[in-house]
Amino acid sequence: MLTIRRGIIMKKTFKYLFSLFAVAALVFTFACDQGAQQGKSKSKTLTNTKGKGFVRCGVSQGLPGFSNADESGNWSGVDVDVCRAVAAAVLGDADKVKYTPLSAKERFTALTSGEIDILSRNTTWTLSRDADIGLTFVGVNFYDGQGFMVRKDSGITSTNDFQSGLSACVNIGTTTELNMRDFFTSKGISYEPVVFEKADEVVAAYDSGRCDTYTTDKSGLAAQRTKMQSPDDHIVLPETISKEPLGPVVRQGDSVWEDIVRWSLNVMIEAEEYGVNSSNADAMKSSENPAIKRLVGSEGELGAALGLGNEWSYNIITQVGNYGESYKRNIADTGILPDRGPNQLWTKGGILYVPPAR
Repeated sequence: MLTIRRGIIMKKTFKYLFSLFAVAALVFTFACDQGAQQGKSKSKTLTNTKGKGFVRCGVSQGLPGFSNADESGNWSGVDVDVCRAVAAAVLGDADKVKYTPLSAKERFTALTSGEIDILSRNTTWTLSRDADIGLTFVGVNFYDGQGFMVRKDSGITSTNDFQSGLSACVNIGTTTELNMRDFFTSKGISYEPVVFEKADEVVAAYDSGRCDTYTTDKSGLAAQRTKMQSPDDHIVLPETISKEPLGPVVRQGDSVWEDIVRWSLNVMIEAEEYGVNSSNADAMKSSENPAIKRLVGSEGELGAALGLGNEWSYNIITQVGNYGESYKRNIADTGILPDRGPNQLWTKGGILYVPPAR
């Protein structure tokens, strides 16, 4: 009799404990879901951006094709389009951006101090920058490499022609400066660095003959060459001495804002892959391809995962365009770099490849 009673008690005890565990699991799941939703709504940068009504974007002091202002103060370029995409996603209007021109030396301080919320300024993604100074790179919008420019009448046609004693103009506080040092050291070539904080100062110094060569990313050489008094008097040497993956940067500590900037860029690239552009986005809403329908907001609720409305990606595509449109408008059609090279889609021989928006 005692054994039976013990069995009944144990059975009731196990049933009670199981019920407690089930309730606890439900409470834990609910708390996690609530925490995740609150995390999205508590993005300080997102909240502040909506409150101000514009995105604060750090750009260069003038690099055609990437971030450059015209005489009326209107900014354009592939870096500018990243900030415009974020504004379209968050505020529904790509034009709601405040641009802050920054030198290479002051760009990271402006971001970490809170003066800007996105740095989209032909900035190279490196380990030390990503890990050591409170920054997070969210993607690559231009694959580049460092090169050298010389005057045609110098007789130099390759870096193999460089001789000790040459002078080189360069921006201070950049990976360019470090790469140049490593390159000349590895070749056993002594050189004189001629450094400036502002890019236009570097170009002016080289153009006036103060140095024998000018070095920066090859895209920058092609862009800055257009500013010189006689562009045809200069050539970019064929050698590429470094890897320069350029991309937008945000402060560490706000994962929601980080995701918003990352996926704003990703949408532009994936839209090109699927043939969705600013002209056909509306028609694509009736596509039979679920991936396309997600991009134009006619299927799924991807915006909710970022704390945004479901039209966020549609707004990017219709107001800014896909990556190919941005490249064509800012770089190819301006004659800077008509050949996209590695910046072509992975499906067309390039290395542009992003995770799927699903």
